[in-house]
Amino acid sequence: MNSAPLLSRVRIVLVHTFHAGNIGSSARAMRTMGVTDLRLVNPRDFPSDQATQMAAGATEVIEKAQVHTTLKDAVADCHMVIGASARLRELALPCFEHGGKMAQETMSEAEHGPVALVFGRERSGLTNEELHHCTHQLRFPTDDTYGVLNLSQAVQIACYELRNAWLESNESTSDSTSPKAQRPKASQLDYFEQLLVQLLTPTGFLNQPHARTEEKLNAIFRRSDMSSNELSMMTGALKALAGKRD
Repeated sequence: MNSAPLLSRVRIVLVHTFHAGNIGSSARAMRTMGVTDLRLVNPRDFPSDQATQMAAGATEVIEKAQVHTTLKDAVADCHMVIGASARLRELALPCFEHGGKMAQETMSEAEHGPVALVFGRERSGLTNEELHHCTHQLRFPTDDTYGVLNLSQAVQIACYELRNAWLESNESTSDSTSPKAQRPKASQLDYFEQLLVQLLTPTGFLNQPHARTEEKLNAIFRRSDMSSNELSMMTGALKALAGKRD
């Protein structure tokens, strides 16, 4: 099997990149592993001669890179969105602590549609609000006393693991198992959460001071890892309840 059909469904998303050279270095890291779909969310300087220079020949990745105004738009059609972040949040997402496991899950999900790996700013990474648009988190197993990775280094490690997982899946001779249920797109999750808030707001359930109820509910549903069909059923159930209430 050629790598293009499957690895082309893997999307690298860089959020608010400050240095154009890091965009070019990340494009080079991607291209060496056969990953070519680069998305940029509000980069400070792009297009840029420095980015093209640092890409060192991976110019097709730079030239085809798509720029988005929000992370939500960049991942709306993705079935799995993995945010790279060293910090564990209070309302944690399902977290990959091992790059190999992340890559295996990603390659499996890519059979169904696009997936995204999201990397944040060079200095501060991803915000809590940006991680809200992710379904999973990735923490690289760096040394406890110095876990600082350059942006393009992090992209290189992730893409290396993805290529290894793709190669291993091609070499596998094990019997095929039942197909894995397809995950919903990020836009479907967003719609479900907006519908839930719309229905709960008039009841006062979300108005408890400092309870962060809406945020906690969203975290529960994102951790549940529902399939697309299961989420459709839950959405239908909410609409049925809304219709009965009306």
